[in-house]
Amino acid sequence: MIVRKGMGRVKSMLVLLMVLLFTFATYNLVTMIVDHKPGGLGAAEGLESSNRKVMAKSNSKFHVAVTATDAAYNQWQCRIMYYWYKKMKDMAGSDMGKFTRILHSGRKDQLMDEIPTFVVDPLPEGLDRGYIVLNRPWAFVQWLEKADIEEEYILMAEPDHIFANPLPNLAYGTLPAAFPFFYIKPVENEKIIRKFYPEEKGPVTDVDPIGNSPVIIQKSLMEEIAPTWVNISLKMKDDQETDKAFGWVLEMYAYAVASALHGVKHNLRKDFMLQPPWDLHVKNKFIIHYTYGCDYNLKGELTYGRIGEWRFDKRSYLLGPPPKNLSLPPPGVPESVVRLVKMVNEATANLPEWDSIKKLRER
Repeated sequence: MIVRKGMGRVKSMLVLLMVLLFTFATYNLVTMIVDHKPGGLGAAEGLESSNRKVMAKSNSKFHVAVTATDAAYNQWQCRIMYYWYKKMKDMAGSDMGKFTRILHSGRKDQLMDEIPTFVVDPLPEGLDRGYIVLNRPWAFVQWLEKADIEEEYILMAEPDHIFANPLPNLAYGTLPAAFPFFYIKPVENEKIIRKFYPEEKGPVTDVDPIGNSPVIIQKSLMEEIAPTWVNISLKMKDDQETDKAFGWVLEMYAYAVASALHGVKHNLRKDFMLQPPWDLHVKNKFIIHYTYGCDYNLKGELTYGRIGEWRFDKRSYLLGPPPKNLSLPPPGVPESVVRLVKMVNEATANLPEWDSIKKLRER
């Protein structure tokens, strides 16, 4: 059963959720909370998809929202992201509005004065079962309910995103825009998807091959989807078969399913983002996502799966930021990788006290 989406009801649901979780932290009661439904999806299920797919170009600004923890690993990525957001925000072609780092550590950190930040609570201890990304949908629920968001649209982003070009509002009215991930395959995983998106809801192709990020979506739609996204994420994590099959992308599948449950389809934009080293050129794409390690030999040949003679991998800097002035890749390495390293170097050269995160952590 699914929590009703209306944000007026979300408040009461959140109160119930927190009271029960903190007062009766047992498996059975958590299950009760996840399954709680004051009347089901109701009107959300009755919304016609044709009414959602208004194909009028959206000229409205969108609010850039990135979820993060207070770990040094997230902090240095957020600093680089925010640096490039500020450079691109007011350029021609940009529809970027304000920026918020949604900090789901439950406490302030040393970047509060540098990056606009809204602090929310993490899930109750143990509920994420070590899968910290489960805090993302819960963070959005809290932010959408409590924050004053001026823009009509929201871009859901991640710390390891760099704006390579000014980003327009890619949504069309009530039709959100999303990036299609090659590894999100609802059709190939129909047996599992049907546990959460039963046949009576529609064909499995209603579930888009996406995650929640990057997505540009109308704020009112996100207010409807977010509570369901929380519930589906927790249910998927609780199901052993689903947890094993989806692994680290479970929360991405949960967003795709939650959107489908609310009758929301996305405009799939391959130009929304590129992912080095697999995408070779930036061209007119908007976001560089540096989730993959980039390993090359000195001939400029990719050695993926083996540590290269030259490499850039964000996971090399789990405990502190990368040094300034990283060495550029050898000749022959794709332009996308070269551009990524140059953009990281520019940010670190201009951000004050770049090593301060590491120093503060060492105290």
